[in-house]
Amino acid sequence: MRIVDCDFFVVGSGMSGLISALHLAKAGKVVLVTKQKLADCNSNFAQGGICCVADPNDSYDAHVADTLVAGAGLCDEAVVRQIVEEARGGIDDLIQCGVKFAKKEDGSWELGREGGHSARRIFHAGDITGQKCEEEMIATLRKTPEIDVREDTVVIDLVVTKRLGLKGPNRCVGAYVLDTTTNEIYAIRAAETILACGGCGKVYLYTCNPDTATGDGVALAWRAGAKIENMEFIQFHPTCLYHPKAKRFLISEAVRGEGAILVDRKGEPFMQRYDARGSLAPRDIVARAIDSEMKRTGAPYCCLDIRKKGRDFLRKRFPNIYQKCLDFGIDMAKDLIPIVPAAHYCCGGVKATVDGRTSVAGLSAVGETACTGLHGANRLASNSLMEALVTARLTAKRLAAKGVKREKTAIPAWKIGRAVAPDEAVLVAHMWDEIRRLMWDYVGIVRTDKRLERALHRIKTLRKEIREYYFDYLVTPDTLELRNLAVCAELIVKSAQKRHESRGLHYTLDYPGQVRHPHPTELPGFPVKARESSNAC
Repeated sequence: MRIVDCDFFVVGSGMSGLISALHLAKAGKVVLVTKQKLADCNSNFAQGGICCVADPNDSYDAHVADTLVAGAGLCDEAVVRQIVEEARGGIDDLIQCGVKFAKKEDGSWELGREGGHSARRIFHAGDITGQKCEEEMIATLRKTPEIDVREDTVVIDLVVTKRLGLKGPNRCVGAYVLDTTTNEIYAIRAAETILACGGCGKVYLYTCNPDTATGDGVALAWRAGAKIENMEFIQFHPTCLYHPKAKRFLISEAVRGEGAILVDRKGEPFMQRYDARGSLAPRDIVARAIDSEMKRTGAPYCCLDIRKKGRDFLRKRFPNIYQKCLDFGIDMAKDLIPIVPAAHYCCGGVKATVDGRTSVAGLSAVGETACTGLHGANRLASNSLMEALVTARLTAKRLAAKGVKREKTAIPAWKIGRAVAPDEAVLVAHMWDEIRRLMWDYVGIVRTDKRLERALHRIKTLRKEIREYYFDYLVTPDTLELRNLAVCAELIVKSAQKRHESRGLHYTLDYPGQVRHPHPTELPGFPVKARESSNAC
């Protein structure tokens, strides 16, 4: 089996992965892998921007206060303050890569403001900030010879010393990876491994995340023995376009701000039954109301109605949204817009410090893969990219300061055993679909103890079936993603079962309005045993 040696192994090509690699390249050889192409990541689809205090009328204290309010008492205030105060360094990193953030005519920053913020503090590049940042970072990455970029490469599992039967604390020494263009499985051996794999939105039936968001980082870390925290806090965007051919397209909350009202499929308004503010209620209330209507009526979607504003207004105010809807045969000027809430962001993840440390030596986690204590029970708008930049920057600084010490641990060859080529892909597709549907129905926006119990029972059965399939057949990208999805699904359910209250993004009918336990929910990593099979599940 081929082994590729490096000093730093980065998994993921979103903002946190690219910034990690660019900084670490100054300290040693970096191998960066991404399972599709570099731009196929959540960061690339970020519309809003990046939080950073830069207005003289704003302050760190104000940004910290806004974040703490959004986090519903579960943020780590020291972490919040550190990330807020380090944000400008991350913005400077992007500017050095060539990102051109919006400016006013006088040359000052054109800062945006979003829900939950008390001041303008959002650096942006129009409504495609993530795409602009990714383009410039990727261009810089391509010009950095110390970074070995490997696209179309999926990480199968991390290699840890405890599984190898070595003495001492459990330590990550690299990973087994699959080259999806050649089907070769080989090992990457590294002194330090950094997980920057994004979130797990695809664990739900409806999500605005790209297809790559299958929770790989959390699942990899958990199987390596790392602690996981706060997985019950999944943020849902209330209005994602419902159409069989539409993926990830959000109908901006600004549409409701301009007069759109939420209605059922017959055009009957329903929001007044849930909140006096009607369709202008906050995001979490709107998402729960839509979810409630769908469950009550059995309808697969609800609708937005803005027909009264007229075609001329809609084309001028929402040109991109109007055209996109039209592409799918929906004319906002005369048709109801079908919408559903969609999984948007995971506030939990691998328990990590601001500079990336996890409970497993040699393994760091950054960005959405990590849970640092910044978001608490609910993420404040545009704090996510800020966290990605800061955690990546500080993690690279810590690792570089340690000095390069190339890993020498022997990694055994990947064991194929009696596995054969898969001949029934329908099994993978069916289990994939079942997980996403049961998570949507039982572990979605509104939960109950009974639904969680049913979900856990079925997920455990599915994970057993997936394990059997995994060992019977040669690994494929679909099988690996299914395996990771199932792990994340179980972790979300178990975390939700531990929180006997409604707080932030976790709302349960069995404990409505009860806010009694302002503590993180921590789950231990998989109990790694010595000398397990190299392809242990």
